[in-house]
Amino acid sequence: MSIFDNLDLLRAFVAIVDSGSISSAARRLRVSQPTLSRQLRALETAAGAELLRRDTHRMSLTDTGQQILADARALLSMAEEFEARLHTSETTLSGRIRVFSTIDFGQSVVSRLISSFLQANPAVRIELGYTNRPLHMIEEGCDAGILAGTLTDDRVVARSLGEIRRFVVASPSLLKDHAKVGHPDALVRLPWIGLSGSQFGGPRQVALHSGSVSRTLEMEPLFVTEGSASIREAVRMGLGVAVLPEWLVEEDLQSGSVARVLPKWHATPLEAHIVYPAQRAMPMRVRAFVDFATQYMASVLKPRGAK
Repeated sequence: MSIFDNLDLLRAFVAIVDSGSISSAARRLRVSQPTLSRQLRALETAAGAELLRRDTHRMSLTDTGQQILADARALLSMAEEFEARLHTSETTLSGRIRVFSTIDFGQSVVSRLISSFLQANPAVRIELGYTNRPLHMIEEGCDAGILAGTLTDDRVVARSLGEIRRFVVASPSLLKDHAKVGHPDALVRLPWIGLSGSQFGGPRQVALHSGSVSRTLEMEPLFVTEGSASIREAVRMGLGVAVLPEWLVEEDLQSGSVARVLPKWHATPLEAHIVYPAQRAMPMRVRAFVDFATQYMASVLKPRGAK
């Protein structure tokens, strides 16, 4: 028997990987654990290799399991689209799209994008997940990712959506309590708020640019957090100075609740991309979403290199 003869076996395997255990996958699929265990063994027999290493605490994919997982996701996606086409007209998009985005950008900008897409395509279902860590699209079953910053997975196709401009901002009350900041070097006298990440404690490097002139500072933050929204609230309360994306503080700048520090200077912009797996047949609904996102973001972000 070919390992692709029975989609139920593939569906069981993917559910086990996504759920992290056979018991969780059984609840998700509403089948018994013995049934799911038999399906996994049948798939491993068909593949002629072990797909999952199992011990008392965790499961992990073997090399063969990783390869079959990617193919299984692609086949299940195509099967879902084929079934959906049987029940809808050729011009109607339907089925599920799994999208990931960085946390703050996703909860604000990307969620609005998805709302607009779903209004135009009500038969589509979208699952939106958030992560600020490197996204491994194939292993996580992601159809598309809308990400800001450096890309780390060379197995994806990336389409640029534009640049996210970033400014140094502070509350008017904090700036009033400190001497006038006329040069980036003066920022070291101010309390600083920064993003957490792989670097725990210690100074953060902040690169600022004005025309062809650049300056890199080492700032010791008094408060670090993983989310830009938390930094924004701390800035509004006058806790310190921070680098924040334009889309997040645009309304605050207009209302005057925060102000740009050194308006002629800006931090290094982040490039936003929409990405999707390179070695996978793309369903019509995913291709339509990628095209829609590209057009939508053109009205939100600046083109790369724009002033």
